[in-house]
Amino acid sequence: MDTAVPDTLPDTLAELLPTPLHAQCRTMSVARGERLFHTGAVPEWMFFVAAGEVVLERPGVGGALLVLQRQRQGFVAEASLQSARYHCDARVTLSARITRIPAAALRAALAADAAFALRWIAMLNGELRRLRQQCERLSLQRVQDRLLHWLATAPGGRFETAAGGLKSLAAELGVSHEALYRCVARLEASGQIRREPAAVVWVRDAHPKPPTGVRRRTECKKQESSP
Repeated sequence: MDTAVPDTLPDTLAELLPTPLHAQCRTMSVARGERLFHTGAVPEWMFFVAAGEVVLERPGVGGALLVLQRQRQGFVAEASLQSARYHCDARVTLSARITRIPAAALRAALAADAAFALRWIAMLNGELRRLRQQCERLSLQRVQDRLLHWLATAPGGRFETAAGGLKSLAAELGVSHEALYRCVARLEASGQIRREPAAVVWVRDAHPKPPTGVRRRTECKKQESSP
């Protein structure tokens, strides 16, 4: 069950939202395992994750869960603001501090406040970049390349295993957890990653060239900056 906490908005959210919306936000502490919403429900709220972790998931082919989004700082299910129904479940995988905003009030503010609409678009652009990274990662054929790509693009080059363990990461990478376990063992033995009590960490010095997709994007940036 969620419990109310003092309604101090996270700085990022306070800067994004128009001041009149602040009073309509409610901040909650949500325990691991709780659902923010279920597939088919009508979107009444937008959810902002200030701490902890939330994943969006739905069954894939064969019944295995697919992770569509993993969020530790920011909105989940932004596209649902204009949807009649949710198309996935939102599950808390690490006890979280979450702020919810009435969807109707948010839509009205976007229609009435041009400056807010521009800030919202900028936020969505950041999410689009994240999704492009995910598509790039899933285009890689080897489990090793997908894992190293994920770590190379993650803050601090690390995956916190406290939130669902490697099974959760396997779902996001689109591979079986058995294949991921074997891959982690190989990369740890070769020194390319390091296992910590609650994390898997990319050892940058042991893997100087980033995985294929990351290297390709870096080369493109260099070409764009060349005279």
